[in-house]
Amino acid sequence: MQIDFHHGVTYVAARLAGFEHQAASTIAYCAQYVDDAINDGLIRFDNGALFSRISSAHKMLDYRNFQELANHRVWIPFHFLPGNDGLKAGEDPDGKFINKLICRPNSDVAQQMVRECIQQRHTTYALHRLGITMHVYVDTWAHQGFAGVNHRVNEAKKLLDANGNPDYNLMDKLQNYFVSEALPLGHGAVLSHPDKPFLTWGYVNGRDEEILRNNPQDFLEAADHMCKAMQRYLTGNPDATVPGLPEPDKTLIEAMLRNITDDSGSVRHQKWLDAIAQGKFSFGQANVTYIPKGKDSWKHLALDTEDIVERGNEIFPYHPSFLTSDWKLFHDALQSHHFYIVHDLLPKYGICVG
Repeated sequence: MQIDFHHGVTYVAARLAGFEHQAASTIAYCAQYVDDAINDGLIRFDNGALFSRISSAHKMLDYRNFQELANHRVWIPFHFLPGNDGLKAGEDPDGKFINKLICRPNSDVAQQMVRECIQQRHTTYALHRLGITMHVYVDTWAHQGFAGVNHRVNEAKKLLDANGNPDYNLMDKLQNYFVSEALPLGHGAVLSHPDKPFLTWGYVNGRDEEILRNNPQDFLEAADHMCKAMQRYLTGNPDATVPGLPEPDKTLIEAMLRNITDDSGSVRHQKWLDAIAQGKFSFGQANVTYIPKGKDSWKHLALDTEDIVERGNEIFPYHPSFLTSDWKLFHDALQSHHFYIVHDLLPKYGICVG
């Protein structure tokens, strides 16, 4: 998924779940910032204080950049949550280990991740972790059938259109797009097809399985489940019976997912923000922005830097407010999520990736 869903739709779902504007803005910012937090390592302050952070993305969040992304170990905990073939902890799918790693929509693994997030809602960075969790959760719909490792299951040998016929236009684009040494990691072979809400498409994977995908249907289901997860978060009960997206908002969301067909994620994103500003949803008008870096970004407010690119040797001015800044709390939540996924959750399913 791209910024239109991870930021725009997440904000809408959070408001419809019952969050007020400021909390929903925090959740949505974090959900998108998972794709924009490209720097790791130490932050050094002028008073000798230090802050360590990890990254959840790479400066080339580009499916051509396979090996580099694999080396950064960001794929599995943040973008391609292993699905264990939909089975519960202690149950193993038939076949090889790769069948555990393939992403599955709303898998038991994903549901347990959401449960843990709700149970940790007492922490100072709870809302930030909720945003991160929602990013990973909805990506289990968009990235279903793919794995965050180099494996032929990610190959797309034949691209299909909405009618299941060969899509020669896309195949020609692929031949020009890839370098021969590129390895099949994630859904690189189908470019950004899984991440565009309006597409109905298909492909034949490296195991000769024909896969047909209906993104508008999948993305609406993801939005509804995301709303339910956030409603459960608000109750504090991961097992609460909740309604999900209300009507007529759900109908409007479905229409926007299908009918906003711009190729650019940022253009689609602006159309969601415009709809929110115009009061098209039942929660009324709201002004929502997203500034990932530079002036007025969370990073700027926390570190007093407007730099777009880090130099690597900066010494930042320390302010006591840093400890409660959104940028720091996001990074606290990122590390908490990463540790839980890699060291607590996945091992319960017999999956070791850290």
